[in-house]
Amino acid sequence: RCGAPAVPQVTVRDALNQALDEELERDERVFLLGEEVAQYDGAYKISRGLWKKYGDKRVIDTPISEMGFTGIAVGAAMAGLRPVCEFMTFNFSMQAIDQVVNSAAKTCYMSAGSIAVPIVFRGPNGASAGVAAQHSQCFAAWYGHCPGLKVVSPWSSEDAKGLLKASIRDDNP
Repeated sequence: RCGAPAVPQVTVRDALNQALDEELERDERVFLLGEEVAQYDGAYKISRGLWKKYGDKRVIDTPISEMGFTGIAVGAAMAGLRPVCEFMTFNFSMQAIDQVVNSAAKTCYMSAGSIAVPIVFRGPNGASAGVAAQHSQCFAAWYGHCPGLKVVSPWSSEDAKGLLKASIRDDNP
């Protein structure tokens, strides 16, 4: 038969993993931190294999302290690194709201553009089966209304990969 060649299907999980792997490989300033992202390969296996490949300095398991590890990530971004700060679910970002909205989002503006904050906040957002009420809210619209933050919501695995790579390369949160 004649027809278009088969295009391999890539899951969103694998697309995000590929994007992280490619960006960690491309730029030594990029690192990933969050709960269970290293030894456990991520709660949803987004970081599968990255800890084994890049080690403890580039893929960092954190304590269950969103405010703490988000603050560390924001400070690292201000110092010239490019952290990907992963929340197990975006509901937990509320524990770090001051770091996200006041420190990361507003620093470039408040420094008259002299301090960039090249950070990515990543994680699942919105309703999902079996994650209970406190894990099922969607904060995309709320964060989208915060000056200084860019919010992306991919539709496909191709979108997820491209948008994550573009976000990591962006000098703003």
